[in-house]
Amino acid sequence: MSKSTRIVLAGEGGQGVQSVAEIIAEAANEAGKQALYIPNFGVEQRGGVSVAYVQISDGNIGSPKFKTGDIVVALSDRAVRRTGKYVGPRTTFVYDSGIKGIEGELPKNAGRMLPIPAIQVAKNDFHPRVFNIIIMGAVVGATGVIPLERVKNAIEKKLGYKFEKQPELRELNFRAMERGIEMIGAQKCQAPDITRKIAPGP
Repeated sequence: MSKSTRIVLAGEGGQGVQSVAEIIAEAANEAGKQALYIPNFGVEQRGGVSVAYVQISDGNIGSPKFKTGDIVVALSDRAVRRTGKYVGPRTTFVYDSGIKGIEGELPKNAGRMLPIPAIQVAKNDFHPRVFNIIIMGAVVGATGVIPLERVKNAIEKKLGYKFEKQPELRELNFRAMERGIEMIGAQKCQAPDITRKIAPGP
């Protein structure tokens, strides 16, 4: 049976959710996997929450729709509320720790919660514009199914024309993505996966 990873990304318009999803799917395809990206083009896109759905599989993808995500990423308070319905006991829920007033809104049934300071890191260490690239790194780190080099190649295809004009942007974007991977790795060590069964002792 083929292994499949289902991802839901949600944020405000302008946070680059769709670009992240598209590049992730492209990178997965380049890595020889089946990948499906479905954007949300509802009326709510106009000043509302932007949602993207991605499936990555070693084999054929049976259905374009799914009820529960393996990885759910929320980048705003409204996105947190919007994505709760996609969370289950095996879901890793990633959200920006800088979002205010969401303590009571966070899903209580997620298998693992991974808060990361993506907005803060983008502003303080890089540039606000690479916030979505940090999130992309977080998705890569959370899924663990896409090789980093494939993601870099996909970014190059998408943003290569900008890199040609400003070569320093290439290094900035790649460093931002690597930081996102590092932040998720650190959080994984701190946040236990409550869906795992503890093996009995000797």
